[in-house]
Amino acid sequence: MPLYCYYGDDFTGSTDVLEQLAVNGVSSVLFLGQPTGEQMARFTGRQAIGFAGDARSRTPEWMSAHLSAIFHRMRELGPSVVHYKVCSTFDSAPHRGSIGRALEIGRAVFATDTVPIGVAAPHLGRYLLFGNLFAAAGKEVYRIDRHPTMASHPATPMHEGDLRLHLASQTKLNIGLVDLRAFQTSKVEEQFRARRESGAAAVLLDGLDTAMLEQAGKLIWGLAEESRAVFTIGSSGVTASLMAHWRSTGLIPARSAPVTAPAAKRVLVLSGSCSAVTAGQILWAKQSGYACFALEAALLAAGDSQAVKTALRRASHSLRSGKDTVLYTALGAPSGVTHDKELGHALGELLLALVRETGVRRVVLCGGDTSSHAIQRLNLIALTFAGVLAPGAPLCRVHAEPTTGLDGLEVVLKGGQIGPENFFQIARDGK
Repeated sequence: MPLYCYYGDDFTGSTDVLEQLAVNGVSSVLFLGQPTGEQMARFTGRQAIGFAGDARSRTPEWMSAHLSAIFHRMRELGPSVVHYKVCSTFDSAPHRGSIGRALEIGRAVFATDTVPIGVAAPHLGRYLLFGNLFAAAGKEVYRIDRHPTMASHPATPMHEGDLRLHLASQTKLNIGLVDLRAFQTSKVEEQFRARRESGAAAVLLDGLDTAMLEQAGKLIWGLAEESRAVFTIGSSGVTASLMAHWRSTGLIPARSAPVTAPAAKRVLVLSGSCSAVTAGQILWAKQSGYACFALEAALLAAGDSQAVKTALRRASHSLRSGKDTVLYTALGAPSGVTHDKELGHALGELLLALVRETGVRRVVLCGGDTSSHAIQRLNLIALTFAGVLAPGAPLCRVHAEPTTGLDGLEVVLKGGQIGPENFFQIARDGK
């Protein structure tokens, strides 16, 4: 039985966890749908099993109809810890990607009376202090409701830094906090139990550095040893917390040398991201000689055949001539309506056509929601870790039925906020 199972509420975040597991020597696989018994049998003996989803862009009604069945499937696998993985920026809303609704469902399925919530991910520049979330943007760190991107996110803008208040709009459950002072005085477990005894249905865990993450991991693992399976919510910082504790107890070996990604001849980038970080990466690519083509998001989302043909023709010609190629729908925040689901589907179909026509074998998909919808159009079975590129955006190997021609394809699912300016070069050349 696996030690750990997780459901990622978007695909980019799901590969972030895959990376955390792999670099710590934990054998893992990420399924991109509900696998059959035969498909799961291909990956027997894995210590961690992930399921990638798109709940981040779904309604509470969708969650009520689907998450319970997913959680029950995970419980049947018998893991010690089940992690509902959310973005480290915690962007969510009562009507979309409700973390509060996921909390209610998971708490009921796994009978975890008080759910630990770990949001901090220092390796991604995400910190939780006295319940308030902070995130890096460039060289500066901002409270999440003042962050230059997240405060005005086109789908789920973050208008509140205190995550207890943020969650209060999504659930009526009582949310507690284990704060910085408890970590500094080694009273994390004591304060957690006090919050549980006072009736907290979930407890946020402050986090600033790896030492605090290790204490959080000790707490979560201790809860797992008390019950059949503990349910937890959080970013990939939860995974990092468990890895740190497991290593300190000898459950996993000391950290080994990271697997570096090999170089590729060329790279294809498809971006539906509205992030300023991704916009900077696209501008860098333009200045560095990449073939970059702007796409009409509205036309693609509407299924306009001419827009699809034009994009396919331009990109196919560029890739066949050996050029690194970038297709993008925005340079920063859009001025009009977003079309994440429909646009994601269109980009997925475009990606499939380009892979089959040009034989390109390394692809980068940018944008959390868009990537989630795009990758699902390929009907893949699973992803496994293939190498380190940049924190939060690893190189992954595709596992697919041989008849699709996609088995062995290399993909990177990059969140909008992730990666340095020259990320596309790193994605091509490896690291």
